[in-house]
Amino acid sequence: MYKVELRRRVQDKLDSLPESDREMVMDALISLEENPRPRGMEKIRGKELWRVRKGDYRVVYDIDDDAKIVTVVRIGHRKDVYHGL
Repeated sequence: MYKVELRRRVQDKLDSLPESDREMVMDALISLEENPRPRGMEKIRGKELWRVRKGDYRVVYDIDDDAKIVTVVRIGHRKDVYHGL
């Protein structure tokens, strides 16, 4: 079992999502505790980051297998979540 950690600005973004979208993203975060490499996840080119899709939203995260920690670095709408990565 992995521990999912959210950076402060990620938590703020999650809190600002509409309730239905927030619930959908929270389900994805909870599932990452069991399996940080779920079906459909993809590696972000040129980075040691991964992403999963939930509707129009993306969860971008790092996996530390030794410490069993998933660090979520960004949550956002698909059209702008990758800017500045």
